[in-house]
Amino acid sequence: MKALTWQGMRSVEVREVPDPVIVDPTDAIVRVTSTAICGSDLHLYNVLAPYLQPGDILGHEFMGVVEEVGSAVANIAVGDRVVVPFNISCGHCWMCDRGLFAQCETTQNRDQGKGGSLFGYTALYGSVPGGQAERVRVPHADFGPVKVPDGPADERFLFLSDILPTAWQGVTASGVQPGETLAVLGAGPVGLLAVSAAQHLGIDKVISVDLVPERLAAAAGRGARTVDMGSVTSVGDALRDLTDGRGPDAVVDAVGMEAHGNPVAGALISATARVPKPLARKAIETVGIDRLNALHTAIDAVRRGGCVSLSGVYGGSADPMPLMDMFDKAITMRMGQCNVRHWTDRLLEILCQEDDVLGVEALTTHRAGLDEAAEMYATFDARTDGCIKVVMKP
Repeated sequence: MKALTWQGMRSVEVREVPDPVIVDPTDAIVRVTSTAICGSDLHLYNVLAPYLQPGDILGHEFMGVVEEVGSAVANIAVGDRVVVPFNISCGHCWMCDRGLFAQCETTQNRDQGKGGSLFGYTALYGSVPGGQAERVRVPHADFGPVKVPDGPADERFLFLSDILPTAWQGVTASGVQPGETLAVLGAGPVGLLAVSAAQHLGIDKVISVDLVPERLAAAAGRGARTVDMGSVTSVGDALRDLTDGRGPDAVVDAVGMEAHGNPVAGALISATARVPKPLARKAIETVGIDRLNALHTAIDAVRRGGCVSLSGVYGGSADPMPLMDMFDKAITMRMGQCNVRHWTDRLLEILCQEDDVLGVEALTTHRAGLDEAAEMYATFDARTDGCIKVVMKP
């Protein structure tokens, strides 16, 4: 079969690889009908090379049709249309019983000191072959895959795999209430869905911050007030000006370590990723830092006693933080990988409404075949051609 493989820094190629097979009785084989490029995939493209090997199959946002199931799988059957959550969870361990599916103790990567395994996401999270491929072996298919109805286009349901529940969790974790103000840093896919999720939850005062005109326009189209960070001296001051000098009640950071700003940190990250892998891993795990512009902006902007909710991914081990300001402002911080299956039942009900109330079908700007994946990665990484979300058909 064909699959998108990582080959090196900013180098991905579609290659022929062996077809997946059932290994455990809880496995399923899914024929992929749609797969997307996530902002988190750019971390693999740019930063996390020390944890990848040439030939690793990428991708963690995908859906398709079940082609085969193991003997212990009863909840889905051959021919079912399913969305597969990006984190792999068993559904019955101590963590899963508490809804902490991203921390599943059955798939937890204890040798790396990390949580549950993820599709297509480095040796840190199990090196599980990903979904930017024609077919995928899905472990723990007796729990993970979400069966969706026939009829609507894939893009009505595809983002249940990651970015929609990630956005929903980011908003709910912020604790923002109707009548309060939420700022969303980043108007990429997660940021745009966070705007829609907030408004669906009754939060009508939403401010979106970005610097790409097309993304700001998309956020405005979803009902957010916008701040162009390229036209203001201080985002924090701009947000305070819009909130009676106080700052928003909560801020969702939907950017993470790919933030603009701090070219010194960017250069260090790039250099680290290019040294021999053992040295690079040691550097990342002991002195690694992120581009922290978005996170520091969130801390500066949020009101005293407010909450900063991190949906964007961070991977640094020695990130400098303004703890004096965080303590003085009595900030609450919430963060973590999305516990996808905690949210999918409720979100599926919303998606099955006749109207696309969360705007998921309007999110995709670029559609391509899997053979065009390398070009699409470069376009998405550069944020050119108005690219916000790429969906590929194997």
